[in-house]
Amino acid sequence: SSIRQFLLLAFADRWELQLLHFWLFLGIYLAALLGNGLIITTIACDHHLHTPMYFFLLNLSLLDLGSISTTLPKAMANSLWDNTGISYNKCAAQLFFFL
Repeated sequence: SSIRQFLLLAFADRWELQLLHFWLFLGIYLAALLGNGLIITTIACDHHLHTPMYFFLLNLSLLDLGSISTTLPKAMANSLWDNTGISYNKCAAQLFFFL
């Protein structure tokens, strides 16, 4: 037999707690987007911040945006739609983009 889908464990069994997890993850996701976006914008727009320290901070912000944007939207969708599966191809694509 071949693997076609992975089953994911839910954070909670009750629907209310799954909605709470969704809103909590959405808040974390939006805060990370806003914070990293502000860091990227500030470093890119101010020419005094084009030093090696801020170059690495810019790269760290981009990496954080990339890593959180590959895993968290699927977790939020699973909490909202009460879905407990991810296909093999989607899992491989998510792992590819995360790495």
